[in-house]
Amino acid sequence: MPAEHRFDPRDELLDLLLRKVDQDPYPSTTMMDMIEEMLNREHVEAYARILMAKVSADNYPSLDLIARVKALG
Repeated sequence: MPAEHRFDPRDELLDLLLRKVDQDPYPSTTMMDMIEEMLNREHVEAYARILMAKVSADNYPSLDLIARVKALG
């Protein structure tokens, strides 16, 4: 089986957690901490966009979310 088609549990978990954070209006800090521990270059943009959408959608955005986005830059 070619390497690009191998199952990578870490990558699959990261994708799953990103979807969950995207769907949850107030995602848990524990879940976001786990994402940030596993984050790789190919997922940084997706994660930043998810967080930016949450900051943009809230009249009084979480300072934690803002700090997380700032740390990605």
